[in-house]
Amino acid sequence: MKYVLEIRPAAMADIDQAAAWYEAQRNGLGVRFVRTVRKRIDELPSHPLMYPLRNRRRNARWFYASPFPYRFRYRISGDLVTVFA
Repeated sequence: MKYVLEIRPAAMADIDQAAAWYEAQRNGLGVRFVRTVRKRIDELPSHPLMYPLRNRRRNARWFYASPFPYRFRYRISGDLVTVFA
């Protein structure tokens, strides 16, 4: 099955805010954070089930953008993978 990726605006805003914070801590760290996050998110349409179901009621899964302690939540509905936080 081919999955479609959707990133909610609130999730994008969270990524932008975290990247700005990391960049303020050390030059280039914000860029590294965004690259790491993009790589993980871009893998989701090919392998959406690779992370375990964490909340059955909300059908939510999550992953960390290691080495950054930042958790990303997403859900699968039909052929749509939605990153929502």
